[in-house]
Amino acid sequence: MTQSVFGMRGIAVAPHSLAAESAVSVLREGGNALEAMIASAATIAVVYPHMNSIGGDGFWVINGPNNRPGGIDASGRSAQAASRDWYAARGLTQNIPFRGGVAALTVAGTISGWGAAQQLSKRHLNGKLPLSRLLADAIYFANQGIAVTQSQAACTALKRSELQAQHGFASTFLPDGQVPIQASIFKQPKLAATLTLIAKEGCDTFYRGKLAKMLAAELTQVGSPLTLADLKAHQAKLVDPLHTAIGHGRLFNMVPPSQGLLSLLILGIMDRIQGWDHDPEGAAFVHAQVEATKLAFSIRDQYLTDPAFMSIAPQDLLTPARIDALAARLDTTRAAAWGQKTSPGDTVWMGAIDQSGIAVSFIQSIYHEFGSGVVLPTSGVNWQNRGCSFSLNPTHINTLEPGKKPFHTLNPALAQRSDGSVMVYGAMGGDGQPQTQATIFNRVTRFGDHPQQAIERPRWLLGRTWGQSSDSLKLESRFSANTIDQLRLLGHEVETIGAWDEGVGHAGMLLRHANGVLEGGFDPRSNGAVASF
Repeated sequence: MTQSVFGMRGIAVAPHSLAAESAVSVLREGGNALEAMIASAATIAVVYPHMNSIGGDGFWVINGPNNRPGGIDASGRSAQAASRDWYAARGLTQNIPFRGGVAALTVAGTISGWGAAQQLSKRHLNGKLPLSRLLADAIYFANQGIAVTQSQAACTALKRSELQAQHGFASTFLPDGQVPIQASIFKQPKLAATLTLIAKEGCDTFYRGKLAKMLAAELTQVGSPLTLADLKAHQAKLVDPLHTAIGHGRLFNMVPPSQGLLSLLILGIMDRIQGWDHDPEGAAFVHAQVEATKLAFSIRDQYLTDPAFMSIAPQDLLTPARIDALAARLDTTRAAAWGQKTSPGDTVWMGAIDQSGIAVSFIQSIYHEFGSGVVLPTSGVNWQNRGCSFSLNPTHINTLEPGKKPFHTLNPALAQRSDGSVMVYGAMGGDGQPQTQATIFNRVTRFGDHPQQAIERPRWLLGRTWGQSSDSLKLESRFSANTIDQLRLLGHEVETIGAWDEGVGHAGMLLRHANGVLEGGFDPRSNGAVASF
């Protein structure tokens, strides 16, 4: 088993090694964790293009000075024109399509998050590195090319027939009309020019500058309801993360429309259940957490939407009494019924911690693989399809309204542990994110794993993630036959998947121990790495 990576002055983790290296190169130059994450976010948008883009959304949870938690909501709202009537006029009354211009109905917020993080860095952390430096690696890789990963090649091949007819997809992601092969060179010159413009004019150009005017015209051209007015109205929002206390410390995650609440509920329920923490790969652990996940999903699906449309304050769903009541419903001897269809999704989670203890848990996504599939013709921006998670049913909690934020599976996690350490951790993979977060957190905190060990152990997923269609309980084939048999006896519909299956997500974790030592683990299911110095 691979050992965790250690550092003293800075550390970063990402699902692509070049993004982790971008972050640490900024830390080496005296940058802080916020500046490092901007660099990493820009690089990952270029080097892992099937999983994220600057045409998506982002969320930040931050451990700030004196361990003060904070967050940035950089998610976009639906277009003012995007009403249920707008879709009905186009013959769409049941569901919003996953692909095409009509799926590109929400503002891409991630660039505003970069801008908000840079302002926080300058205001509170003496940040001095210019945006041109922070985006330099991304611009270089977009211009000069990247080595295609097996993940990109496989995902492109899998989705080619579904996406090749979408505006700009084939000319961008199918060079010479073919799926790029692993280790071939893949260039994105239009995206390079767009990143160069952002580096020169600042992040605000994406919403209110020269670039915004270009994007608005392109979006109209591809059939999106978004307009320049929608872009101009967008602002990233500074937020206080949701929080809950457990026996091992305080946990933080993102406010709605993120499903961060779900991650906190799972760990809160698990903290109240006994008898599962004897074997990190045993049936008792898997069963307890799967059942906690089902209970947490029930709360999410009843309440979570754009907070402006919620009937209860999100933090009120995390009171000890509410979590006690959920835990009391968990049956340690039998699996509860599960007929729910969960949401797939493509995402990247990344983390960075600097020498002073500023820590960032960051997630950036375009929702499905390649988002809407639309690549804007001049800017080269692959636009997200997050808005397809809206319902066209007017009675649904996540029904479409103009100017509404869609429900997000994205949720970056942070823990301030009772031993004085700080942990940032997360994963990609739609509804698999909170499940994987809880798994690796508990393996480190309750079973004593080091981060790399916790991530490398076999994992599971209840429901679907990207590239999957069934809603069974999926276990990597490295689990013992005894564990699988016991879970079936408990009533779970068990399906085995690959030994190192991307379907369980790309996880990562960083720790700053109480003595200042930095430690991290990355997911070998990805092309990732931990970089440190």
